[in-house]
Amino acid sequence: MSSAYLLVSHGSRDPRPEVAMEELARNLQNKLASNDKTQYAFNVGTAYLELHPQPLHEQIVDFSRKAIADGCRHLKIIPLFLLPGIHVTEDIPQEVELAKKTLGEDIAIELQPYLGSHCGLQKLLTRKITDPSVGRIIVAHGSRRVEANTSIEETAISANAVAAYWAVSPSLKDIVAQLVADGKQKIAIIPYFLFPGGITDAIAESIQDLKLLFPRVNFQLYEPLGGNGELIDLIGELMQK
Repeated sequence: MSSAYLLVSHGSRDPRPEVAMEELARNLQNKLASNDKTQYAFNVGTAYLELHPQPLHEQIVDFSRKAIADGCRHLKIIPLFLLPGIHVTEDIPQEVELAKKTLGEDIAIELQPYLGSHCGLQKLLTRKITDPSVGRIIVAHGSRRVEANTSIEETAISANAVAAYWAVSPSLKDIVAQLVADGKQKIAIIPYFLFPGGITDAIAESIQDLKLLFPRVNFQLYEPLGGNGELIDLIGELMQK
């Protein structure tokens, strides 16, 4: 019997993340199909916690009913979130429980670990930076919950980088000033986001201001994690847990 998989992201008013999510789902579905030796079909869908006409639990119910019609009796939900904030620890589990109450025993629903918990993300963040003299900054959205930011700090340390945040302190400007004071003349800025959007655009704009403040520093801005093959492999591993 085949399984179904539902990728859950935050949702955005910017259309680019939704387009990228749909492409990611298609790529994952193709990968599952190519790796499988049976004749089972794989259902991979997308859902959004916020900024969607339906609440998440209704999206789960609708997707589940389509999967059941295709013969699926097992649904795995994969939160594509990078921080263990309130969305991961409270909001999504609550929405999943609401969906379970509606569906009853028609399908088994299993909530998988969130994407940011995968240890392989460190390699994705630093795969292009080989020069040890380059200062590395991982810029995340940040959370008001200190414990949620702890995982970013740990990821940054393991990647020989320093963490900065868009929504809380320390800011990107603060960390750049710190690295410059330490003598760094090359600084790589790595957005800790899945897809391009409003915040990544704002980060790019802020770097223009940083270049004026620190004219002797060579800044390099990297793309978000994106739907590349490595990320697809990591999500595929979460699906199988």
